[in-house]
Amino acid sequence: MTIDHFSDLLFPGFRANPIAIILHIIGRLTAPIMWFFVSEGFHYTHDVKKYMMRLFIFAIISHFAYCFAFSISFIPSDIFNQTSVMYPLFIAFLVLYINEKTNMNNVLKHILVFVLVWSAFPANWSSIAVLSVIGMYYNRGNLEKQMKAIMPWVLLYGVISFFFVNKLYGIIQVFVILVYPLLKMYNGEKGKCKWMKWFFYIYYPLHLFVIGLLRIMIYGNTPLLFN
Repeated sequence: MTIDHFSDLLFPGFRANPIAIILHIIGRLTAPIMWFFVSEGFHYTHDVKKYMMRLFIFAIISHFAYCFAFSISFIPSDIFNQTSVMYPLFIAFLVLYINEKTNMNNVLKHILVFVLVWSAFPANWSSIAVLSVIGMYYNRGNLEKQMKAIMPWVLLYGVISFFFVNKLYGIIQVFVILVYPLLKMYNGEKGKCKWMKWFFYIYYPLHLFVIGLLRIMIYGNTPLLFN
């Protein structure tokens, strides 16, 4: 994650630079790891509502940090990359909550889920992040099926990005597949380092804020993404 974001700082505009490409490929590991552990978190958490509220607050803080880092308007002015991936993660968790923890009328449930999924479209990783978390959750315990569930969505995201955002950015998305051996190492057991959860909540917006400061120092108030 940090490598990916700092590569945007070092090589703004998603340049076709060999070093930048390698750094961005490494960065493709981040999103699927997040999707995986949100799906695991929904399954294992003792308090779904508390977890969901934490993600909601996290998404709001991260929105401002993300926009500041890359010089994006706090109020969305485009349909691509207008907020961080944390918003789709929150939406994915909310969709799982609606599906698994409520007795809502099925028609109303489907309409609400449809609207929520599309609400994530302007975010980093777009609605694909929501659909990938859902796909991983409903294939828990079988990593092969989980990868098969997310890769069609990743490829769709890559195709859309190729034609409408940045060709190199679209191609690089397929390297998400490299996360497989890392996730294969997960044994399903809770880690002993309890402070890591809170460290990540602080670290994510903090590292974006640092990138924003460096961006201003180096380039002035200039956007970093897809110039």
